[in-house]
Parts: sequence; structure tokens; C-alpha cells
Amino acid sequence: MIQRVLVANRGEIARRVFKTCRRLSIATVAVYSDPDASEPHPAEADAAIRLPGATAAETYLNQDLILAAAKESGADAVHPGYGFLAENAGFARAVIMAGLVWIGPPPDAIAAMGSKLESKKLMKKSGVATLEAIDLTGKKPEEITAAARQIGYPVLVKASAGGGGKGMRIVGEEATLSSAVEAAVRESEKAFGDGTVFLEKYLHSPRHIEIQVLADTHGNVVSLFERECSIQRRHQKIIEESPSPAIDERMRSEMGEAAVKAADAVDYTGVGTVEFLFQNGQYYFLEMNTRLQVEHPVTEMVTGLDLVELQILVASGEQLPPSALAPTITGHAVEARLYAEDPENEYLPVTGTIDRFEFPSDSLVRVDSGVESGSEVSVHYDPMLAKVIAHGPNRGASVSTLADTLRRARIHGSKTNRAQLVRILEHPEFLAGNTDTHFLIRHPVTELAAALADEVAETYAARAAALADQAVGRANARVLRTIPTGWRNLPGGPQQRVYRGEVSEHHITYSIKGDRVGFEGEDWATLIECTPERVVFDLCGTIHAFDVARYGPVRHVDTDFTPVRLVAIPRFPTSREDDLEGSLRSPMPGKILRVDVEAGDQVSTGHILMVLEAMKMEHTISAPYAGIVTQVFNAVGDQVESGAVLAVVEPD
Repeated sequence: MIQRVLVANRGEIARRVFKTCRRLSIATVAVYSDPDASEPHPAEADAAIRLPGATAAETYLNQDLILAAAKESGADAVHPGYGFLAENAGFARAVIMAGLVWIGPPPDAIAAMGSKLESKKLMKKSGVATLEAIDLTGKKPEEITAAARQIGYPVLVKASAGGGGKGMRIVGEEATLSSAVEAAVRESEKAFGDGTVFLEKYLHSPRHIEIQVLADTHGNVVSLFERECSIQRRHQKIIEESPSPAIDERMRSEMGEAAVKAADAVDYTGVGTVEFLFQNGQYYFLEMNTRLQVEHPVTEMVTGLDLVELQILVASGEQLPPSALAPTITGHAVEARLYAEDPENEYLPVTGTIDRFEFPSDSLVRVDSGVESGSEVSVHYDPMLAKVIAHGPNRGASVSTLADTLRRARIHGSKTNRAQLVRILEHPEFLAGNTDTHFLIRHPVTELAAALADEVAETYAARAAALADQAVGRANARVLRTIPTGWRNLPGGPQQRVYRGEVSEHHITYSIKGDRVGFEGEDWATLIECTPERVVFDLCGTIHAFDVARYGPVRHVDTDFTPVRLVAIPRFPTSREDDLEGSLRSPMPGKILRVDVEAGDQVSTGHILMVLEAMKMEHTISAPYAGIVTQVFNAVGDQVESGAVLAVVEPD
């Protein structure tokens, strides 16, 4: 049996594997980069080995360092998690050659399914339906154009070695084909070390359905049913559920058989996922992920199986237990991926400190997270903070529980996609199960990413923030029934404070008389509790309770029904004289990958000025209007900070 497992990964997936290993009394070893030294996952393992460096290439993708860490720590097995080296056949072989147990599928199976092009050919040969794909390797521009015409627009440019939306571009017209192919090749080379891309027909309204498969070394291969992952942004899943509301028993059985056939075709063992596009009752093989999936918890919740435990059993040569050989579905599970990102700014990742990260203690949801209060979101890695999973007797119950939990979570610091997730979960179209991969195209950010609070909720939160701010500095904050220590009962007039919310700006005017507080234009309220951290008042028989946290000028005000983020506006704000008129700033820290203009160039609206690489993705900096480029501050290869001025465009 396996005695000590090194997890060649970080964050929530490392913590997830550690959890199962602890239950099985298997010792664990973490590896960590310099930015991750103070993060949770190294502290949770029985041993932790430093990987010197910061970037993924220097650390979690460095095979030699990870194998050396396994030898140093005395590990006898390696679990790759997902991402990084999880689907690297060469790394799997190196682990096995080093005399270690590889907790994953055979290297040959990884290699066979690692190329989307080759796997499609194999599936077609095995009788599994696929979409036509045309390899663009070595093709001249005119041949690429001809290939796109053959398939018919819109087409999808896809990285053969890719995943997670990287190296992928939708092309709706011939004019943008060339630039889309070039960008996909660059992104694929950087993310996967392989620039092979191909063209595929872009379906207009497919669902993304994937089948979890499980196989042992004794010839048993089973389907653990489907997950639906149609809610995506940038081709990356953000909400997953099982079972799918679109799949009946007949289709579940048919797709399960196709997935088992795909696994058999490559002599698969371990845990894997066969992904399909599903439209108009037809399904088409998309790819096979030869690893544990990010969304594996929803399958665990509805089947009651521990997929990591099953991976370890299979890697140890054990036969699958009866519970896995004859699985059943109980209830419904739904997962939301919480990211440190700004949906209203093209989903750009947001770096910085997570000041507070807490979920309601009374919630029955499962939270798989790589961060905690005080964690830093680094520019070097994926910005996913957590997976939040709810299980219930039916779809409505699980979705309602997840939405309620996300609303009531205390998430302070970095901007996240929390509001968008809640609004999706509460959207009539989603609740009816009528979703596909274009849901977020039909329902844009302006509709779904707005603040969870409305203007009334923000106003009440701003009142609480004003009272809490006034309570700051009082030595003996306590429950109020008389005038609190340190309060100033000024006869000269009411107090005023201003806060800017996500909905509007709030000018709060209030007066204090004993344990009574009066807000302009409304009845007087009775203060029940008022400290710098908590405000409770009774207004006309209704109790209003607020938790208040402050980080510089930012105020996070949480209630039992909605979170509010406010910024305190000083009475005498300072002017910003350092802004250059027409300046274009970096939306986040990153490296300049390409510069397409120089001072003196005439540009039109939308003209690409430069390309920024950050968090393994490319981000274009475009002209917001027509004008003349008067200054360019950076060259290719420069590292820039968030907010740095990159160029200045003087409008026509």
C-alpha cells in the first residue's frame, strides 16, 4: 500500500488530496513556490518542500525539482492534482521510472488523449461521434482561409494540447481569422509548450455534458454519470451540476456507454472525464481529460464516492469496490467556482490580499478552497479562490442553498465574481434548466454582474458604516441603552458622512440623542448595539443588524441577506494631478508581450496598441477612441504594475 504521497500541485486541489490521505492514514508531502510559502496548503501537509522561484515554469512545472522533492521527502507516490503536470505523459513516465507510484492513468493513455486532434481521430475510429477538425500545422494563410470556408463560419480555433479556454478563439468572419490563429498559437505555446492548433465548427447553442469514468487494472470500466458544465466564461466553466436537467435515463445510458468505449480505446485506468457537446439530441466527442477534474465534487456528492480514494486504490492495484461498480445517483449537486476577477472589466484577474474569507457556519455546503483570510492572490497562478458545492434532494433545493450561501459569505478584499454567480443561480432561465454554453453571451455582464444590493440596501449599509466609523476609537464599546462613551452629542447640528457604493453615492446625515439616532427624513431609531465592528438598530419595530469591516477607505458591510462594499469619501478629497490626459493604464500586473504602435501613429477606435500577458492569458490594450498616439512607455518584455501608464492617446 502507498505510505506517503507527494502532491505535485498547489491550492485547493492539494488540500483536497491531503484530506483523503489523512482519512486513509497516508502521510502527505506538499511542494510550494516562494509566493505560496505562507498559503494554507504547505502547512496542511506532514512535510513541505520549497520549490525556489515564483513562476509556474520555475516551480510547479519543473519536473526535476518535483522529483527531487519526492526523493528528499521519502514519498513513494505522486498525485498530480489537475493542471500543471497532471496531463504530461513525460512526467508520468519520469515518476514511474523513478520507482514511484503514479496516481493517474497510464502515460500512453495520457499521450493518446493529450492531443485533441489525435484523440478525435481515435474516437472516430472507435465509433464515437465527433465534429470535423482541420489541423492548421504548416498551412499557409490561404490554406487556413480555405479550411475555414470548408467548415463554415463561425469557426473555433483550438489548441490541440489545450484546456481551460487557453489557446481558443471564436472567429465569426474571415477578416479576423489570421489574428485569431496567431494569438491562439502564441497562447498555446506559452501555456502548454505546444503551438498546434486546429479549426472546428462552432456550434450555436450546445450544452457541455461530461461523463465521469472510472477504471481499474482488473478490467472494470464504469460510468459515474454526467455533469453539466454549460455555464462558461471565456470557454472556462464556472457552474457545474449533476445530474444534468437535459439528460434522461436513455441518453444517460447511451452517453455513459460512449464514454466507457472511449476509455477502453486507450486502455484507461484511474479517474477520467470524457467531454461532449450536446445539441438537438445529438452528442459529439470533445476531448478526454485524463485526470481528476475541478468539478469532481458534484459527482462525489451525488454518488457518495470519494474519487481521490478511488484513484489511490486503483494506483495501488486494488479492484474497484462494489459501491463504485454499481453507482447510483442520490439528489442533486451544484458547484460554483469563485474567482478573484472583475466580470465588468472583461473578467480580468484581480490580485491582492483576501482580507476576510468566511462562509456561514450554519450552511451545509462544501467549500474546497486554496485561500483563507489574509491570503494573497498572486499574478503567477490561476485566480480561482474556491469551489462552493451544495447538495440537496432535488435541483431547486441545491441551487437555492448555494445561492443563499454565496450571498451570506464574508468575502472582503479582492473583487470577485460572487455577484455574477448568485445572479446566474437565481436567473429564471437557469432555474428552468434552459441553459447552454452561450448563456453568458445572451445575458451579458451588465445584466448579471451588478452588485447584489439595491440602492435601499446600500443606503442602510451606509448608515451602519457611518455609525460604526463614529464608534472607532471608543475605548469601551458596548451594548447601548444609554449614550455611549466617546460619542459627541453636538447641539450645533447633525453629522455627515459620504460613501460611494456599487449602486450609487450615499450622503448620510444623522443626529445622536442618547441611545436614539435620527436619519434625515425618517423616524428616529433606537440603537441596540454600536461598535466599530457591529451596528444594530430598531427602526419602527424592525431590527436591522450589520457587520462592518474597514480596510483603509473601504467598508464591507455584511447582513444576513446581502453584502455591500462602500468606499468612504473624504470631505476634502485630494486632486489627482499625476493623471495624464488620454492615458491608458495596465489593468493588472503583467509582462508586455507585444507593442504594435509607436509615438505619432494614427489609431482608430479599438485599434490594438499592445498585448499584455498575465495569469497565463493574453489581454489586449486597445484605443478607446480614434486619435494619435503621443507616448508609448513600454517595450516588449517589460514587467508592469497594475495602474501603470502604458501609452497616451490624444483624441481627434
